[in-house]
Amino acid sequence: MAQESATDRANLAASELHYFDSYAGHHIHEEMLKDQVRTLSYRQAILKNKDLFKDKIVLDVGCGTGILSMFAAQAGAKHVIGVDMSNIIEMAQKIVDLNGFSDKITLVRGKLEDVTLPYPKVDIIVSEWMGYFLLYESMLDSVLWARDHYLVEGGLLFPDRATMHIAAIEDGEYKDDKIHYWENVYGFDYSPFIELSMREPLVDIVENSAVVTSSAKLIDIDINTVKVEDLAFFKEFELKAQRDDLVHGLVSWFDIWFPSSEKKNEIYFSTGPQANYTHWKQTVFYLEDVLDVKKGETIKLSLDNRPNKQNPRDLDIKITYDFKGDEEAKEGDDDYRAAKGEYQYIMH
Repeated sequence: MAQESATDRANLAASELHYFDSYAGHHIHEEMLKDQVRTLSYRQAILKNKDLFKDKIVLDVGCGTGILSMFAAQAGAKHVIGVDMSNIIEMAQKIVDLNGFSDKITLVRGKLEDVTLPYPKVDIIVSEWMGYFLLYESMLDSVLWARDHYLVEGGLLFPDRATMHIAAIEDGEYKDDKIHYWENVYGFDYSPFIELSMREPLVDIVENSAVVTSSAKLIDIDINTVKVEDLAFFKEFELKAQRDDLVHGLVSWFDIWFPSSEKKNEIYFSTGPQANYTHWKQTVFYLEDVLDVKKGETIKLSLDNRPNKQNPRDLDIKITYDFKGDEEAKEGDDDYRAAKGEYQYIMH
């Protein structure tokens, strides 16, 4: 039976309860388990580096159904502690028992920051903490708390590095369907919904052929050293058009790296438009303007990312853009192509 922690649900904020309860059903775990890029990357990163796991104490933060805990046990860990606040951990205990890992894996139900672990220190922390736009849901905060309180000096984190990237896309047809649809709904004007639709980033699949510009790196996170306050960031960048096209929005994705004992055992995966499908898909931010870009021209942008003040698991994201096509053209000229804007988005 999974150990219960002292975490009191009555003392959790409504937003926290909603977050943990959202992982109670099996459907969300089915989607994650069936994501082969995600699950096989973790399995390869752990089982290809058995020498790193042999006889080690491992902590699985947000263990869910226990798949990463069992990979670690398979790799020869001395003992694995899986922690999860959601009641999915009751199903995880049945799975652990059924697969013969009862003596190797201890499951603890509770919020990581409140639980008492059966070991004072751990050698390795594994966690699948990534959310949409990488940082949505703020689960990395708990991993960093575990790192600072439980990880031995020189201990390992799986994964240990993450980067975020962004590019501009042509997406007129889908933007019309998602945004301009509200202009005429069965003959009625529903345009107040346009503002709501624009403010919330779209999580969906973006084809690589839709990408119009070069990409820029938004942030490079070394999970061994990063601090929680570093996850709120501001980045200025430029995107260079790779062909003549229209730009309707921006697409963001992230890449993940795992530590390894040898270069040949290094595992990495991407959630970008150029990569195989993952359940994270990509995150799209539609711009107010449609930018008419020519090959070689640049768009100047900035992105500011902050936790929402009311619910820190949500994100407030502000994007500014400044585009001037032909530098010689003036407003009113036939060849004048320019746009400037600032827009606030919220991921919730």
